[in-house]
Amino acid sequence: DVQLQASGGGSVQLGGSLRLSCVVSGWIFDDYAIGWFRQAPGKEREGVSAIRSSDGAVAYANSVKGRFTVSRDTAKKTMYLLQMNNLKPEDAAVHYCATVPPGYDSPSYYLRPDTMTDWGKGTQVTVSS
Repeated sequence: DVQLQASGGGSVQLGGSLRLSCVVSGWIFDDYAIGWFRQAPGKEREGVSAIRSSDGAVAYANSVKGRFTVSRDTAKKTMYLLQMNNLKPEDAAVHYCATVPPGYDSPSYYLRPDTMTDWGKGTQVTVSS
């Protein structure tokens, strides 16, 4: 079974930074996509960023472009990172990582929650002013 574990959430001040980590296990082949999503109270889950393991292709939601960076840990190949800079109040949410076998040419498709097949537990991000 594929399993994911996200960590790194916390409370930061407006404009601060956090780095989230997601460890994935259970994939036999190194060919899958990782998506980062968030859900604030009363709102739908939305895609934040995605990365494809085979070629490193990435995608970002417009709301986080230029502030967030998704990457794969070069040493720990099963760990994916989401560096979040210049955090805003609207970034406050429970953040999740999820995964799916690749099936789309454009990594932007992996920003859709309905494309994901396996989800990890979320990690809370709080932004205070």
